[in-house]
Amino acid sequence: MRGATLTPRIRQPAVAGLFYPQDPLELRAVLDDCSARAAKPETAASTTRPAPVPKALIAPHAGYVFSGPTAASAYGALAHVSHRIRRVVLLGPSHFVHFSGLAVCRAAAFQTPLGKVPVDDLMREEILRLPHVLAADAPHEREHSLEVQLPFLQVLLGEFRILPVVTGEATARQVAAVLEQIWGDEETLVIVSSDLSHYRCYEAARSIDDTTARAILARSTRLDGEQACGCVGINGLMKLAAKRNLQVRLLDLRNSGDTAAERSRVVGYGAFALDEYTHQHAGGESMGPPAH
Repeated sequence: MRGATLTPRIRQPAVAGLFYPQDPLELRAVLDDCSARAAKPETAASTTRPAPVPKALIAPHAGYVFSGPTAASAYGALAHVSHRIRRVVLLGPSHFVHFSGLAVCRAAAFQTPLGKVPVDDLMREEILRLPHVLAADAPHEREHSLEVQLPFLQVLLGEFRILPVVTGEATARQVAAVLEQIWGDEETLVIVSSDLSHYRCYEAARSIDDTTARAILARSTRLDGEQACGCVGINGLMKLAAKRNLQVRLLDLRNSGDTAAERSRVVGYGAFALDEYTHQHAGGESMGPPAH
């Protein structure tokens, strides 16, 4: 697969109509509802305190009826800087295809009900220079972990390019090497897609996810699959975060028992922002850390 000519193929949606609506108008309405139910940023008490500027986010990837409000909490942290972002690196786990390393999709663009999102060829070429990165479509064909992020980004950013990367078996060092290769400036955003605990009762999930959130805030690189299905991506991001001294903020922490009636077997969701530097709002107003 390495070195093969990239085809101008469009990656079609795998979970439109399942994880989120297929109709564009209905999808926009659902996204609006998710935003309305997201954790809201607090107003800063001081007008001189600069607002945090996220360089990276961790966001969940379940059906919008379950994790949509938590995902919206993550994207809400970008409201004051969304006009700057031109490229988004998407990193998520492979749920269906087992492989070693990381796989970047060969498609020219990803289709959603809201339109096409082009893939950034230059960034793709950059990471394909690394020995543990493959150009492969199979891990992306049925994968939802990246796809469900796209409608949120399309509404928030408008025009942008993506680098879609699915993780297989990989070390934190390998993932960090990929991210460092294409880290870029303020125009590049990194998103790691992950849910938290799976199929525990409501109270057990809250306890496990609280421990996991504390580990992420401490920039741990030792999460496992019981804590987060996207642990490979999170561990790699945290390794680079420690090197670059990024500060981690918890934006929201819930589970499907908070958004749906069933509480006997729930899935946990967390939204986190990693801040590289700060930006002062025009007019001197700053945003504080969001409530959770």
